[in-house]
Amino acid sequence: MKPEAAQRREVIKQIVLIVTGCVMGAVSYPLFLEPNHIAPGGLTGLTTILHFHFGLPIGLTSLVMNIPLLFAGWKVSGPKFVVRTIFATILFSLLIDLLSLKPLSLDPMLAAVFGGVLLGAGMALIMRGGATTGGTDLLARIVHRKFPAVSTGAFLFAFDLAVVLLAWVFLSAQHAMYAIICVYIAARVLDKVLAGLGTDKACHIISAHWERIASRLIKELERGVTLLPATGMYSGKNGKMLVCVVGRLETMQVKRIVDEEDPFAFVYITDTHETLGEGFRKLSGEDQ
Repeated sequence: MKPEAAQRREVIKQIVLIVTGCVMGAVSYPLFLEPNHIAPGGLTGLTTILHFHFGLPIGLTSLVMNIPLLFAGWKVSGPKFVVRTIFATILFSLLIDLLSLKPLSLDPMLAAVFGGVLLGAGMALIMRGGATTGGTDLLARIVHRKFPAVSTGAFLFAFDLAVVLLAWVFLSAQHAMYAIICVYIAARVLDKVLAGLGTDKACHIISAHWERIASRLIKELERGVTLLPATGMYSGKNGKMLVCVVGRLETMQVKRIVDEEDPFAFVYITDTHETLGEGFRKLSGEDQ
């Protein structure tokens, strides 16, 4: 169990993430999406289409549609998740209608790109805070619970596709294509923010002089090193591989050390989406 102070910090952090995400996602509507008639998929995309045709407020209509889903989601996802989701849903929906900001661009392409970036980043922060904005995310959980053969991903894709088709029918083919661009960018940004920004590097080193290299990495960089067995499939020889995760700016030092100890070593370096643990960030996501 976490100490009471740590639990309070965690709750405060979740609230800050949810509020920040709601603000970021909500401002994408008056700044980019609404003035350019872009329906960005999901339940708010559906209410955006209703807004264009019947003048219904996007946020309030979305909130009304979410109410039965929130009641149903209480049994599916548990009270803690739904309480956070209720808070996020109400805040996000109200902010869409209350934030009266001047559009930053009336170019539909720019609006689809930057609106998608803001919306995706906002949704990701809300999810990092342990909530969603209700809508199709919650509906997908409910459908999957009742019909396990229908995955949440497949349901979300089908719903977004239906909203895009409605945009085609009730707006125009061009508006539907802009909506597809917005949905794609929002999804990519959401995935990237949830996975991490990938600023650290994982260095994989295969060398006959692995002991000297490992010793210098530990001593000079003060980073942990993992030793793994490795077998060359072409040569059939058994060897050792070192794995060391370092900060982006430390990769040059790693290459220098390896080059000085074994110019014939084989090295490949990859991005890490998130690096958690000793020397990096705590598993809770806080900086050490």
